[in-house]
Amino acid sequence: MRLNIVIGGKAGQGINKVSEIVSNVLANYGYFTFNYRDYQSLVRGGHNFNVISISDSLIESHDVTADVLVALDELTIKIHKQSLRKNGVMVSADQFKDEGRNLNVALAGVLVKVLGVPLSELENEIKSQFKKYNEAIVSARKGFDFQESIYNLKKLNSKPSILSGSEAVAIGARNAGLDLYISYPMTPATNTMNELAENQVENKLMVFQSENEIAAANMALGASFSGAKVMTGTSGGGFDLMGEALSFQGISEIPLTVYLASRPGPGTGVPTYTSQSDLDIALRAGHGEFPRVVIAPGNPIETIEKTFEALYLAEKFRTLSIVLSDKHLAESEFSSVEVLSEVSKFQVMRKIPGKEIVKASSYEIDEFGNSTESGVLTEKNANARVEKYKRAKKFIEENFEMIKVHGKKSSKNLVIGWGSTSGAIKDSIKDFDAKFLQVLYMKPLSSQIKREMDKADKIILVECNVTGQLGRLIREKTGIKIENRILKYDGRPFCSDELKKKIEGLL
Repeated sequence: MRLNIVIGGKAGQGINKVSEIVSNVLANYGYFTFNYRDYQSLVRGGHNFNVISISDSLIESHDVTADVLVALDELTIKIHKQSLRKNGVMVSADQFKDEGRNLNVALAGVLVKVLGVPLSELENEIKSQFKKYNEAIVSARKGFDFQESIYNLKKLNSKPSILSGSEAVAIGARNAGLDLYISYPMTPATNTMNELAENQVENKLMVFQSENEIAAANMALGASFSGAKVMTGTSGGGFDLMGEALSFQGISEIPLTVYLASRPGPGTGVPTYTSQSDLDIALRAGHGEFPRVVIAPGNPIETIEKTFEALYLAEKFRTLSIVLSDKHLAESEFSSVEVLSEVSKFQVMRKIPGKEIVKASSYEIDEFGNSTESGVLTEKNANARVEKYKRAKKFIEENFEMIKVHGKKSSKNLVIGWGSTSGAIKDSIKDFDAKFLQVLYMKPLSSQIKREMDKADKIILVECNVTGQLGRLIREKTGIKIENRILKYDGRPFCSDELKKKIEGLL
């Protein structure tokens, strides 16, 4: 079972609130949801919309077509009417304009009734969110009584929890014992900073907003050098500014973890939309040659795990760790029944500051930390950095999950992808004779990838960028060129129904 609800209107009309209430009601009723947010770079006006996808099993994507359309303005009807199924339901907010500030709960009442969920479920959610809830419940009842039930959702036993990618980065960082998060706000990385800032005293960490991204990266290095476990975060443009600090990390070997949440570029690009176009810069930013780890989770549960791993690896090998995400993963809301427990198998104790004198600079150094221009030492230090990367790679291969294989494991049809696109791929191949190879570690790249490719008769690459950056990386490491490519680069993520048609065409 799968249903899609589109809720659209102007920025500032409370679209996210309707989505939040309905998603929580459905989760409490046992259903899995996926909430996609599409919004312009505007505080007021324009056109924003959310798509809530509903299923009785795990779901990680949304569809192009809609079963229900909720329009808070006429523009929403004009834009989305053609995507509404033939027998779909359309609800106009004009019918509830007298509800004023409780318009959102009235519309939530309509949706709950359409889905066949009891009103009591909505009332419980309203009571949990509003201190003064009586007036809101009256509005919810008006919406509920206005509409007939179309679907008859039965209460399920599962109890999914809802989580965004931004929240997941914060959880993973806290689980790893983060002391300090330094960042300058930039969409879509900002929400992680906000998540960590909330209750920071109780969580025994500090969040600091620097004056720009250059300062953020250098402050993070300074704090890490003093003994703190540190993370910084930004999007592509801010990551560009951090390039010199990343090189400083490479030669000084001060542990540093960076959260890179991508959006379309170059330049300012399309600042509130999504793209997987920053893989190349994550792999290569900074001058010179030095070790790094690049990890790209695909959903919030993976994000919790991989953020923990990134911080751990930065500490253990005194290297640069990058958690690579994008707007789609960061701001979409996923539901899952997995337990979000702390990871405790791996822990690194930091040296206590003050026990010994340590130097760090951007120069090549001798064994005492003094700068040097010796050719012998320059070569020796470069070789040491290469050897450190080899040790880190071996450790990762032995201890962490670098790839995942989904779908029919024996299939000769192989789809390859990474990051946020993995949700749409998993949902789209459920009915096909196909398996999906999800790449989690971009650097180091798993040797298992070539083995899976060698077993396949047909290989399809799926990415949200123009040039197929993962495909190019795989070709560099394996010598195999993937001819069949499905690429999307309009700033929007793949919808599972559109991707299903494209994959089916190639199969």
